[in-house]
Amino acid sequence: MSTDALPAVVALAGPTASGKSAASLVLAEALDAEIVSVDSALVYRTMDIGTAKPSREELARVPHHLIDILDPAERYSAAAFASDAQRLVRDIRARGRRVLLVGGTMLYFKALFEGLDALPAADAGLRAELEDEAARRGWPALHAELAAVDAVTAARLPPNDAQRIQRALEVYRATGVPLSQLHAGKGRSAGLQPDLFLSLEPADRAWLHERIAKRFDQMLAAGLIDEVRALRARGDLHAELPSMRCVGYRQAWEALDGAFSLDELRERGIAATRQLAKRQLTWLRSMPQRRVIACDAPDALAQVLRAAGATA
Repeated sequence: MSTDALPAVVALAGPTASGKSAASLVLAEALDAEIVSVDSALVYRTMDIGTAKPSREELARVPHHLIDILDPAERYSAAAFASDAQRLVRDIRARGRRVLLVGGTMLYFKALFEGLDALPAADAGLRAELEDEAARRGWPALHAELAAVDAVTAARLPPNDAQRIQRALEVYRATGVPLSQLHAGKGRSAGLQPDLFLSLEPADRAWLHERIAKRFDQMLAAGLIDEVRALRARGDLHAELPSMRCVGYRQAWEALDGAFSLDELRERGIAATRQLAKRQLTWLRSMPQRRVIACDAPDALAQVLRAAGATA
């Protein structure tokens, strides 16, 4: 395949620990591409160990985008990601390079591919107001309030899903229209379709579970608990922030709160990561446009390169 015939925009998805990062470096070099991260945890600075963030050497091999762009106290959304990613794709293509979208945050992929409903921008004042109310009354009480004005949205949210309850009430208070009604309406932004969508999925789920356990052990050995201790010591972070709800960080935070012993952290962290992988695979099965490559196959990387018409 000639260089001109190579795909301009490639997406590489897969569950956690499926080998996306290693494959993306080789594929990006073969395509002369820049990587746009599709990961809701990698956006945060100072959260390196528990996110399995690429090393400095790896980041230097290939240009990466949407990594280390926010402080852990800040919030990021699928809408913000889709806007940022579309802008980056345009900029990278304007420089004559290809784009490799890589990650496991399936909501971000969906937002980018399908476009987004027209929703009001975040309102810092309303969010602060809702957080104050939640501190006094609790999120279940706010969930009940949501159910009174938007039963459809409330029915799909657990009573302690602080982030989504807050957003749904914020939208309602800002517009007077239930979030579910806005989702059902028109006004979606245009999506971006990659030329090729590859998905790394295990033929044997046990293979993935073994890799998840091994990687979590590596995180613990590398200092995950100390990383979370340092984040807690800042004083401006709390357990309900999206950054601290990331798998691994949430369990470490709870252990340091005394919810369970540090000895139990490994078991709980691995179990939570396996549940995350299960949800990611469920999302992927709903995306029929993907081309599946068995990540546990001995020649998985070679298959990825062949699928993209590239060679290492």
